[in-house]
Amino acid sequence: MKRIIMICEGPTEQAFANAILQPTFISKNMFIQTPLIKASHGGIVNWSKLKQQIHIHLKSESDAYVTTFIDYYGMYSKHGFPGWEEADAITDKSKRIDFIEKAMLQSFDPQVHHRFIPYLQLHEFEGLLFNDIDVIKSQIPPTDLVGIEELEKTLTDFPNPEMINNNKATSPSHRLERIIKGYNKIVYGEILAEAIGLTRIREKSPRFNNWLKNLESLELK
Repeated sequence: MKRIIMICEGPTEQAFANAILQPTFISKNMFIQTPLIKASHGGIVNWSKLKQQIHIHLKSESDAYVTTFIDYYGMYSKHGFPGWEEADAITDKSKRIDFIEKAMLQSFDPQVHHRFIPYLQLHEFEGLLFNDIDVIKSQIPPTDLVGIEELEKTLTDFPNPEMINNNKATSPSHRLERIIKGYNKIVYGEILAEAIGLTRIREKSPRFNNWLKNLESLELK
């Protein structure tokens, strides 16, 4: 059985990986471990600290592959991710993230970097939940769905939910806090993701889908 160590930014990503991704990968004879970023116990940290954690896994667990499940949202120049300054000049956000991921990979020794699959979620995990208005309506009590107009506009404006904006007013998580009364990231994240289903999430989110394809291809190695 192939083993993938998926370093998660926080409990929301961890819960999603365990509840939604794990069953799919188990069916492919692949097992996912989901540790949080150790230096913060959840939350983005400087690249040097994250790299150290990745390196420890790669060196000490030679039978495992390592990937990351962390948000581009909340990352800044001060975090010191490789290629950041060059990437900042790239207008296309998806290509910008591709550039940073490639720089993350190239920062490791060639002897181990073939077992590292870097991934940054554009813009943040919660964007994946803006998928199907009927699913959201079916899972959220009408009295709690207080921002239906904003929900409808967001789904219209962003057919690819990964592209939902990257600032405190318009990020996916802040939108959900306005749309759903009493929104809890971990609880609602898992409920909505399970109701939507991984297939539909993948259909609307190309970068996320490509990441999973890369992980699934490990089955053949």
